[in-house]
Amino acid sequence: MPDEVRPTTGLAVLHLFCRPGPGGVDAEAAVAAVKAARANDVQVVTVAVLGHKADMAVMALGPDLWRLRALQTALQGAGLLVVDSYVSLTEVSEYAQGMPDELKRPRLYPELPPAGKPAWCFYPMSKRRQVGANWYELPYEEREALMRGHGQTGRTFAGRVLQLITGSAGLDDFEWGVTLFAVHADDLKNVVYRMRFDEASARYAEFGPFYTGMVASVEEVLAATLAH
Repeated sequence: MPDEVRPTTGLAVLHLFCRPGPGGVDAEAAVAAVKAARANDVQVVTVAVLGHKADMAVMALGPDLWRLRALQTALQGAGLLVVDSYVSLTEVSEYAQGMPDELKRPRLYPELPPAGKPAWCFYPMSKRRQVGANWYELPYEEREALMRGHGQTGRTFAGRVLQLITGSAGLDDFEWGVTLFAVHADDLKNVVYRMRFDEASARYAEFGPFYTGMVASVEEVLAATLAH
């Protein structure tokens, strides 16, 4: 067995976006892959994806990158074709370091999926570095104030939307991955729309592709994926 590769704090996070491969999918093997990962201290969230980008998503969070790689290998071995992916780590933002430990822990060690929030969305994002709108040229105090206001907007959706922001600078093409769990599908639309008016987003944010779907058991997601 290779040596474990762990973050110093928090969890490694892997988003896989899949569709059936040309040889078909062994549903029993895919279910077994998810169960084996969960038995190895990996949280696995399975999602039936809407639209053309993928048929299903698998979000995995675990203490060791090799365990996430084992899940990816097993799913591919079951016949699922990975058409997109995202790698990140749970984190506490530099603007939230002063919060109490009991509020930091859900960000570093979330327990997913949250009950009663089956609507799901994922997108990556970065901060702009354009002339006249370079986030990284702003003083810390100005960035902190902008993010505080941004967070206040997000908190108006408390109870309706759970947001997990994971860091991916140096790990993937964008700087953060944003995963949303919501009570209703329009909660996803409304929270993203409302928050885009904040200066931290309107002036300084760049977004990648959006994936949307419904959280369900791996058996239900596979049934939807393989239905003809």
